[in-house]
Amino acid sequence: QVQLVESGGGLVQAGDSLRLSCAASGRTFSSYAMAWFRQAPGKEREIVARINDSGDSTYYAASVKGRFTISRDNAKNTMYLQMNSLKPEDTAVYYCAARRIGRSVVDSWGQGTQVTVSS
Repeated sequence: QVQLVESGGGLVQAGDSLRLSCAASGRTFSSYAMAWFRQAPGKEREIVARINDSGDSTYYAASVKGRFTISRDNAKNTMYLQMNSLKPEDTAVYYCAARRIGRSVVDSWGQGTQVTVSS
């Protein structure tokens, strides 16, 4: 099982950009599909984007498509989320998640990183 640590969150203004990173421990990172989720106060956790094990297939929630880009570097055991044109409604705690190939549930969650977008 991988251990996940997010970084890169912060306080920005609307229209700014941020890049989140998710560093994974272990030598089997490439055996996991990865995803970013977020949870805003009073709301349920929702998926933002996901990427397959090799990095050549991605999915985005409609609310972020065209503004966010998910990527991964298997050599560095790291996943990224480039967030551009940020909006106040993007304010949330962002979590990375790992799901081992062949399984249908998330195996590991990070501790979360806060992103706050002011108007």
